[in-house]
Amino acid sequence: MLSRKGLQLPEDYLLTRLAEDVQHQTKGASTRARKARFVAKNGACNVAHTNIREQGRFLQDVFTTLVDLKWLHTLVIFTMSFLCSWLLFAMAWWLVAFAHGDLDPRAPPARAPCVTELRSFASAFLFSIEVQVTIGFGARMVTEECWAAILVLILQNIVGLLVNAIMLGCIFMKTAQARRRAETLIFSKHAVVSLRDGRLCFMVRVGDLRKSMILCATVRMQVLRRGVTREGELLPLEQIDVRIANPLDTNALFLVSPIVLCHVIDSNSPLYGLSAQDLQRDDLEVLLILEGVVETTGITTQARTSYVSDEILWGHRFVPAVSEEDGAYAVDYSKFGNTQRVPTPGCSAQKLERQGGVTGLKFGGAGEGAPSLRRRRRASTRR
Repeated sequence: MLSRKGLQLPEDYLLTRLAEDVQHQTKGASTRARKARFVAKNGACNVAHTNIREQGRFLQDVFTTLVDLKWLHTLVIFTMSFLCSWLLFAMAWWLVAFAHGDLDPRAPPARAPCVTELRSFASAFLFSIEVQVTIGFGARMVTEECWAAILVLILQNIVGLLVNAIMLGCIFMKTAQARRRAETLIFSKHAVVSLRDGRLCFMVRVGDLRKSMILCATVRMQVLRRGVTREGELLPLEQIDVRIANPLDTNALFLVSPIVLCHVIDSNSPLYGLSAQDLQRDDLEVLLILEGVVETTGITTQARTSYVSDEILWGHRFVPAVSEEDGAYAVDYSKFGNTQRVPTPGCSAQKLERQGGVTGLKFGGAGEGAPSLRRRRRASTRR
């Protein structure tokens, strides 16, 4: 036991496991095979949907199905929808001309045709394109000779408007999807665990690269792990909500500059009983979800990322990335993911709380706190 002004602190947690020692001790554990992660670093969900027997449900929402398709498939459908409609109505115009006798070379020249200058299927196809895309070159035109031609003209205009609305709307939605805006919402590559106000905290940094803000930004944090109920039911992917510390008692963010999200590891936290070594051995995944409304478009966007055990640095703290220069605040994104080692107990938050916490101790940075602590321990041992 070491003593500091009457405060009895156990030697096994008094910052004896600095970040470099913890990483060295857990290096072997981190190299073993881990379970597949649920969410990739870029936010893509690692879930494969198989054995779906009700495929027809996707056709009940055709527009969403088209938007969700890959770009190659969407462009193929976009092209084929216009080509098929042009060919379909080209056949209709050819049949109208054939039924009226306009394609007969022996027809008297004084007889008015249904469509002028329509003498073959090629000319019928060109006229179909002119009608649907409203080019109107003027060489071919509908006359008042045939009511069938007038009905086909009305029908093709209606179908053409529907095809344009659906396909152009699909292309617009794919280019303006919410996840496109999420590309400029960034998360730190690593999460850190260190002391803040005398309590162990799990921290992640999030930022926005654009000047246009994300309105009503909210953030959620979940811990994904295997679990077992009291009845013995195996939960292969249990989702546990994690509370993020906020003085306003809400998860809303004013994301005008990079923010460090902090989760206090208390008795309600799923990380409460995990030490630095336990964290490396445990197959858990921390999921972070950021949602908000894009200021310029009003579209709701969502950005996601996750951190597995190997991506959580115990005994580290984020380097400040915001500074004041010439009366304005400047953000240096080269420091966005940088961390520094700081003196941090290697024990769990549960054990730290049982030992009375570390309130009253003043810690410096990793460079000054660790050597001074070692000197105190050596002096205590000599005494």
